[in-house]
Amino acid sequence: MGGDRARAAADRLLGRELRRCREARGLTLRQVAPVIRGSVSKISRMERGESPPRPRDVRDLARYYGVDAEEMRAMERLLEHARDSEWYEQFSDVTPDFLKRLIQLEGDAEEICVYENLVVPGILQTRAYARHMVRAVMPGAGEEEVDRVVELRAERQLRLMNRPLPRVTALLEEGVLHRRCGNAAVMDEQLTHLLRAGETGKVSIRILPMARAYGATPPYPITHLRFRDGEHAEVAYVEHINGANYVTRPRALDDYRTALTNVRNAAATVDESTGLIRTAQRQFSAGELRVTA
Repeated sequence: MGGDRARAAADRLLGRELRRCREARGLTLRQVAPVIRGSVSKISRMERGESPPRPRDVRDLARYYGVDAEEMRAMERLLEHARDSEWYEQFSDVTPDFLKRLIQLEGDAEEICVYENLVVPGILQTRAYARHMVRAVMPGAGEEEVDRVVELRAERQLRLMNRPLPRVTALLEEGVLHRRCGNAAVMDEQLTHLLRAGETGKVSIRILPMARAYGATPPYPITHLRFRDGEHAEVAYVEHINGANYVTRPRALDDYRTALTNVRNAAATVDESTGLIRTAQRQFSAGELRVTA
């Protein structure tokens, strides 16, 4: 109950801050409702703290109001408190139980190493790339369901990237950079996003060049999570079509740890990897120019 009261208080404080920003700019509820694709009543409930604020709505309003960096940090803190209790539960309709556990573990991790052989990892996908991926793996899903899954991925990424921990290492087969998902513009944006993530200092992106000779690599994605001492044991997460395995047994963990170490040793350096990403990006940029010319 204490957590519920704290979240309710954070909802009210955030609502008051949004109202203050709106009124300071002389805007009416009717004027700002389209910003969040909602109604006047939705905005009103949010400002009164009666409706749990969606992170996307809060950030869209903040951008529209042109809040400064200090105001934005305050809103993000309130938003974090408001959604702190299993934030992904608001996406429970599109989040399988096995993924909920991974998202929870990610929030506690000190270091995440993810190996992908086919696609950009979900925690590094742009919205457009994620949308094409979701449509490909969920061909029967309606637009609303697709939107919900994409929003979940975007929120998951934002929460991971806006904190000092965890540190992230992404080991990607070079083919991931060239395998088209959507059109050339989608790929150009996605590769730009990878480059920017690498510039933050929080994410290390290492590419396994197709031209380089190295031993066999895992035929499936692997995510390995390390935790601060005393909080959890380390975990390897291996997803398959209808579920996932959480590997914690020491001998099995040794196998996955060794596999990832071998991949890391075979991968290009960070600088070389940046060059490979830029090369792939130029190809998609050129393709986009040919299409629009």
